Amino acid sequence: MTTSTNLVTRVDFVGIPTQDIEAAIDFYGGLLGLPCSVRYPQLPGAEFETGNVTLSVIEPHSVNIEFAPHNDPIALHVDDVAAARAELESRGVSFNGDTFDTGVCHMAFFRDPDGNALMLHHRYAPRTPQPETPQ
Repeated sequence: MTTSTNLVTRVDFVGIPTQDIEAAIDFYGGLLGLPCSVRYPQLPGAEFETGNVTLSVIEPHSVNIEFAPHNDPIALHVDDVAAARAELESRGVSFNGDTFDTGVCHMAFFRDPDGNALMLHHRYAPRTPQPETPQ
């Protein structure tokens, strides 16, 4: 398909499965402090705003999908990974290992109550353009 415009223009939301919407609301809204923009009136779900992407948390059985937690983490931007990690640990969040420094960013991995992978992320070095790969 060749067009002069992009077919996909942005990501509207990222779906996050839960087995307990009330516990998920407490986690994403209360513990992480993300604003809840909507509670779904007809099924167990809610949306949380991160500033650039909405997290849509839903009990998948309500739309005939089997529950399976995400294992590839959603990177949640913070200004200071160490400070954010310390604050979340004081609230009872357990992290998987030490904070990782890639040489351009800091990452700290954890999971929500349903086992969905998340990370705190902060890029501290500018991106460097990579040469295009021949096709």
